[in-house]
Amino acid sequence: MQAVKMYTTQVCPYCQRAKMLLKQRGVESIEEVRIDLDPAQRDAMMSLTGRRTVPQIFIGDTHVGGCDDLMALDQRGGLLPLLNAA
Repeated sequence: MQAVKMYTTQVCPYCQRAKMLLKQRGVESIEEVRIDLDPAQRDAMMSLTGRRTVPQIFIGDTHVGGCDDLMALDQRGGLLPLLNAA
C-alpha cells in the first residue's frame, strides 16, 4: 500500500473526514504534517500544491488534493487502485 501524507490542522473537520475515508479503505498509517504547529510546513505545503487550505493529501508521489478531491476520486473508483499501486 502506498504511503499517505496529509497536511492538516487540529480543528479541521475536512481533515477528520478524509482520515476516516482513508482508514475505511484500509490505510493503517497516515503521516500527518500539522501546519498549525509549524508555520514553515504551511509554506512548504503551499509551494508543493499551490493551495492554502487543509487537508492536502498525497498518496505516494501523487497530490490528490483536498477532502472533496479525495471523495470524488473514491466515487470514481480511483482511490483503491492508487492506494494499492506498486
